[in-house]
Amino acid sequence: MKIRHTHSIIAGALSCALAVTAAVAQSADPLPSWNDGKSKQSILTFVSTVTREGSPQFVPPAERIATFDNDGTLWAEQPLYFQLLFGIDRIKELAPEHPEWKEVEPFKSVLAGDLKTAFAGGTKSLVEIVGAGNTNITPDEFDQIVKKWAATARHPKTGRLYTEMAYQPMLEVLEYLRANGFKTYITSGGGADFMRAFAERVYGIPPEQVIGSVGEVKFEMRDGKPVLIRQAALDFFDDNVFKPVAIQRNIGRRPIAAFGNSDGDLQMLQWSCAGAGTRFCLFVRHTDAAREWAYDISPLGRLEKGLEEAKAHGWTVVDMKNDWKVIYPFEKK
Repeated sequence: MKIRHTHSIIAGALSCALAVTAAVAQSADPLPSWNDGKSKQSILTFVSTVTREGSPQFVPPAERIATFDNDGTLWAEQPLYFQLLFGIDRIKELAPEHPEWKEVEPFKSVLAGDLKTAFAGGTKSLVEIVGAGNTNITPDEFDQIVKKWAATARHPKTGRLYTEMAYQPMLEVLEYLRANGFKTYITSGGGADFMRAFAERVYGIPPEQVIGSVGEVKFEMRDGKPVLIRQAALDFFDDNVFKPVAIQRNIGRRPIAAFGNSDGDLQMLQWSCAGAGTRFCLFVRHTDAAREWAYDISPLGRLEKGLEEAKAHGWTVVDMKNDWKVIYPFEKK
């Protein structure tokens, strides 16, 4: 009798412990790096609304598509886009093999440290800087080059690895959405192959769910083996009006949630939130000069028309200074 009684006590205690654990798990804050407020609540309310079975606003898991810009939305974009900094480092690394660069723009100005002149050629110059030394190689070779750079290169302001400068609050949003049946995609003006080198490790987003700008690629036979070879020409620039086009081409479903930080993301948000049913659109607004940067109008991230649209349609605008407890993962206590 005593043994049975003891077993009953143990079973009861385990049952209570499991119940408490389940209750704690259910009540745990999925967005702990967010301050309580309208922005945080809007995310929680949206997810709860579209995932509640039996609700007229319920969205089947297959249709729970969320798209995210990268630069300025998932990680920092100042003082220059990180891929551009990668291109500059690559030019400096390969300069001894290319003496002609000393006389040819934009390489001449990059090597002289005159970035204003180097960027004067606009998109053409930027493409040349990013592509320098990264063409006539396979995607696998490029992937290894990016990974090697990301493992050692450090941000000029924080001294941190660039991959450490992903936004902790947005990492939590990605995880929260996936925990609730969403499929998360990156759709960025940055190079798709560049982002694929680190997106799964940093964001939990696999290569096939990364959409970005792409250069031309050519099929060849080398040493009797079929290979793909990166070319110098830009094939598709994934920004502004082209973002919805790329999403349709690559996903085939209109997102029900879209996240950006600049007017370059506006058309993606417009298209996503114009669909039927409950939709969610969010802009990350850079307002924290102390912990990050404060800007609306910047060569790297102008947010002007987007703010007007957000106000007109009731989209969520994140005030980074007031809405986020921490900016980067390394700030967590």
